[in-house]
Amino acid sequence: MAKFKIVTTGSGNTDHSLEMESLAGIGAEIVEVGGTEDDLLKAVADADAIYAKGRPRVSAKVIEAGKKLKVVSIGSVGVDSIDVDVATRLGIPVTNCPDTFIEEVADHAMTLILASWRRLVVQDQMVRKGEWAKARPMLYQFPRLMGMTLGFISFGHVARAVARRAAPFGFQMLAYDPYIEELVMSDYGVQPVSYGELLERSDIVSMHAPGTKDAHHLMKEQHFRKMKKTALFVNTGRGSTVDEPAMIKALQEGWIAGAGLDVLRADSPWLWGFHPKDYALYHAWYHNLKPNKIAYNTVKFARIDPRLREEKRREWNQPVWWPFVAGLVVLILLTLPAFITWRRRERGTALA
Repeated sequence: MAKFKIVTTGSGNTDHSLEMESLAGIGAEIVEVGGTEDDLLKAVADADAIYAKGRPRVSAKVIEAGKKLKVVSIGSVGVDSIDVDVATRLGIPVTNCPDTFIEEVADHAMTLILASWRRLVVQDQMVRKGEWAKARPMLYQFPRLMGMTLGFISFGHVARAVARRAAPFGFQMLAYDPYIEELVMSDYGVQPVSYGELLERSDIVSMHAPGTKDAHHLMKEQHFRKMKKTALFVNTGRGSTVDEPAMIKALQEGWIAGAGLDVLRADSPWLWGFHPKDYALYHAWYHNLKPNKIAYNTVKFARIDPRLREEKRREWNQPVWWPFVAGLVVLILLTLPAFITWRRRERGTALA
């Protein structure tokens, strides 16, 4: 019987071999259950840990049902899908992965900034409809990016990664984050400002705040009204940071020019919940590495077995002689008739 039971959700056939390799020392087992709160409640009674995946929510009810729980972990940055207050009250630590998907989300934020500013979706729709004449005048309605002001609401890891990407475009950059020292912002060429000043000055407002109580509805109606009518709002943080009815009203009534959204208050179902099969190729000598379609910046976690790598290289690089021999035989067979004909001609000439 396993000494340490870990409960997680999934399709029931997820490959946990890499996790088990890391957990082998504590005699752990991973029990995968269905994706509902009831499934979690049934499995968590004798569990030592919960490995959360965002859905379903690890609620107070689930945490309180785990009488042996020692830790609740989630493989992402945000912990808003876990009732942290209840876990804290019960003395159960909650852990996250603060540097997960930093570069990927920053790439996506930059994509939304560029696509929204250049009205890429609208332009694409016009081209598909054959409305080329309407598309070109739209290009004159907004200026080039160089010299525009990009404002960051919250300046954590993702916002800093976006700032590195945005700098070469010639942006003037502002940030509001009461929890980050101003010198940190200055190191990235970002000017620290108040929340109101950021909204009033920015041509693009990029939201990166976490889904905490303090950041809930950080963008309300009065905040959208402070933005320029030509400004864009981009959100790659959490949907709960925005009052969505206020944002919709701002778009419909023209308080802002547009929005590029990666997250909503209620996200769509996870596709891999319906289609859990995924395949990836990687070398056998890599450990602590699980390739997937979202993240590839896992080099810092990788452990390489140099002995196995050298063995596999020697095995794969052994010379294969049969193609050379077969080619030589084919060459001889192809040239032999010509050689025989040439010899006969030579002999005939000599006898004559």
